[in-house]
Amino acid sequence: MRALINGFKIEKKDINAFILLLSAPVLLTLYYYHGCAPRFAQYFPSLKEDPLIGLFNTLWQFGVFFALMFLIPLFFIKYRLKTPLRNFGFSLGDKKFGLRLALVSIPFIVAPLIYIGSRLPDLRAEYPLAGILLERHDLVVWYELAYVLFYYTAWEFFFRGFLLFGLREKYGDMTAIMIQTISSCLIHLGKPESEIIGSIVVGILFGVIALRTRSIWYVFAIHAGIGVLTDLFIIFL
Repeated sequence: MRALINGFKIEKKDINAFILLLSAPVLLTLYYYHGCAPRFAQYFPSLKEDPLIGLFNTLWQFGVFFALMFLIPLFFIKYRLKTPLRNFGFSLGDKKFGLRLALVSIPFIVAPLIYIGSRLPDLRAEYPLAGILLERHDLVVWYELAYVLFYYTAWEFFFRGFLLFGLREKYGDMTAIMIQTISSCLIHLGKPESEIIGSIVVGILFGVIALRTRSIWYVFAIHAGIGVLTDLFIIFL
């Protein structure tokens, strides 16, 4: 054992990178066991018969995801790394390229593809996550706002910000892109097969865009557009 320990060297400068890498399995595991629906109903059994329990489950999911994937990394950056958030893509970066990309891709590429995808039976069975929205259209706006503000903000901050920008200096751009792609793909397990395969392609593409624009906000806009349009097409069309 001593020989093994003596041959295993950890440089102090590598500790932050190790913590970044370890954050993915640790935080995703916590999210899986404590955030994914129907955890809310398990923690609050008295509300199990409430007609809005499906909505409560989903909002709980968004809140736990935000706490784990946004607040904890934010705390780590501020108090451990003590570095500006813009170093993790939390800035507008290349505004000219990023805005042009988002404004062109969302209506002319994302929307048509999502409309076609929303016709697939497996996606219609999965979305919207809160199935009650199919009947309660009055809840759609509030639900989608929570979806974007808590879920998608945390998603892009963690995968394309915290992991991608946090690991690129040590491991290089391509390896950092693959690490965040693998991590974001794993969280899709249990989703429709087409979505899982798509998450691999999108993970790589969004990683490239985030590095090119030096920002998470343009991929955030595109990703949120994918999620919201999927819901709206399924609910209303």
